[in-house]
Amino acid sequence: MEHGATRATPLTRIIDAALQRDGGWISFDRFMALALYAPGLGYYANASRKFGHMPSSGSDFVTAPELTPLFGRTLAVQVAEALDKTGTDEVWEFGAGSGALALQLLDALGERIARYRIVDLSGSLRERQQQTLAGHADKVEWLAELPEAMRGVVVGNEVLDAMPVQLLARAGGQWFERGVIRQGDGFAWEDRPTALRPPVEIEGAHDYLTEIHPQAEAFIATLADRLKQGAAFFIDYGFPEAEYYHPQRHMGTVMCHRSHAADGDPLADVGDKDITAHVNFTGIALEGQNAGFEVLGYCSQARFLLNAGLLEPMAQAAQPERILAARLVHEHEMGELFKVIGFAVGAPWDAVGFAEGDRSHTL
Repeated sequence: MEHGATRATPLTRIIDAALQRDGGWISFDRFMALALYAPGLGYYANASRKFGHMPSSGSDFVTAPELTPLFGRTLAVQVAEALDKTGTDEVWEFGAGSGALALQLLDALGERIARYRIVDLSGSLRERQQQTLAGHADKVEWLAELPEAMRGVVVGNEVLDAMPVQLLARAGGQWFERGVIRQGDGFAWEDRPTALRPPVEIEGAHDYLTEIHPQAEAFIATLADRLKQGAAFFIDYGFPEAEYYHPQRHMGTVMCHRSHAADGDPLADVGDKDITAHVNFTGIALEGQNAGFEVLGYCSQARFLLNAGLLEPMAQAAQPERILAARLVHEHEMGELFKVIGFAVGAPWDAVGFAEGDRSHTL
């Protein structure tokens, strides 16, 4: 099968060691976890720049908070409401990237936040976040893992898509798990028969490649177990189950990002580029509910930001800022592909971000 040639690096040697331990084959989620998070070497654990507007900055992709501070200022409206409704004064952010969103929320919410806790696996990103957030150093705290008990409002922007996924391939009517082997100077795909299945039946007999998301779903279940009081909001690209596992979506959603270009070969240039998969929001919602969360709402990013009042600061902004902010809501940019899901501990309320255009019924 096709494979990506790759130069030998400390990271590929770690993957080779994992292959050796497991008889020459590892599942894709294990490969993705090492490629992204191997300490000091994986993509999110090394010192490359990652976040920024343009390739000339040495960055690989732009996220909404990097695009415009209006993203965080608008999200802050929903966070403030959630802090009030839940009687909490802490914000928790997962995968805080460059620290841009944290800065926007801290600036916008001021005294409303007593503590801002960042849970991030990446030491190099933590250094960048500390520089960005130096003005709020008295409030910010970093953790490498979830504590046993938490209270507050949780935010995660583009964090679920970076959680490792397992690949399932249907060929000739049979289901296989697609894993990774060593082949010559690179890595290659190899499919092995499996009892694993997508959460819904895929209509038709055609060959089909897709993902399942046990790690993201387990993360939501753990969060629901440990968040004793508060709410959580996750913003990411993805679909409800019926769209995710549509018969026509037969190539899967795994993509790589580097220098603001996308490619479909996660086996090449390992550690030098991002690997992501779209989010199955139905699975996330069900896992949250099963673990005790109440779903506050689910809608497009565009609808959420407009509900939370984006238009007014946009109208007051200078034209270059308005153009960037428009990318957050335009259907062909981030407005429709990106979705927002909200959870509450205890009784839900009519959250401002889901006031109109809530699509929870599609989950």
